[in-house]
Amino acid sequence: MTILNALPIPNGVNLQPSYYNNGNVNFAYPLMQTYPAIKTVRIEIEPTSVTPATTWIAEAQGNGYHVIATYHKKDAIGSNDPQELIQAAQWWQDNYQTLGGNFIINLMNEWGPHNLSPEAYADAYNPAISLIRTVYAGDIIIDLPGWGQDAGIAADAVPLITDQNIALSAHIYKDSWNGSATFSRQDIDRILQTGKPCLVGEFGPIEDKPGTGYCDWAGCVKYAKKKGMTVIGWCWNGDGNGHNMISPSWEDDPLGDMQPSGYFNEIYGKLVGV
Repeated sequence: MTILNALPIPNGVNLQPSYYNNGNVNFAYPLMQTYPAIKTVRIEIEPTSVTPATTWIAEAQGNGYHVIATYHKKDAIGSNDPQELIQAAQWWQDNYQTLGGNFIINLMNEWGPHNLSPEAYADAYNPAISLIRTVYAGDIIIDLPGWGQDAGIAADAVPLITDQNIALSAHIYKDSWNGSATFSRQDIDRILQTGKPCLVGEFGPIEDKPGTGYCDWAGCVKYAKKKGMTVIGWCWNGDGNGHNMISPSWEDDPLGDMQPSGYFNEIYGKLVGV
């Protein structure tokens, strides 16, 4: 396998192992390998999980998967504090080599609320990206603000971001909202018009905020794929609310004998184009 540190990369699934059994979980790679549409794993890493994360990344790569490694600080999702991005960048400075390198960095999961200006978004990302460049030269994935959904802010911010070796990541769910309307195909077009590589870093039928919008998430993912974007489903395992493609969940039995769950086909079908 050729190690990739730039987009595009093949489609895949998310993993969120930090919260279960100190990160000692069964990833069920032999099972995953029977589903050829999965070629990439996006691994969410809490900042205190460096030691197990070295194993997670090595295990994924050893089984032939491309890796997007994501700094995921649960308490800072949706934060508008630029210092959170600086802390994430410093974490990458300190740990990129320890984690083994040879993966794509997703700087921070879902930093930024809906009410940021493009200027504030760019001003927060510019120093953080500069810090990471001391250890890493590949594409840096930055999530759209507004929980990965506000395409307009990110698109308008791109010309203000000094380092253009970036990729934009949208998170598409049943309740996705772009700050003024339900997330739609037009939002995908909006980020693609920047000329930057774009991907769907998370997707699924999840509705955390009922009433905020009823996004055609499946149609948007299909459209993104048609446009050549990488799509990464939520999630193989590690979701605390039952949206796991395999069973048992790591919450219930982190080392159990894994099998496809009833949720599996809803996500895998989008990877294969159904």
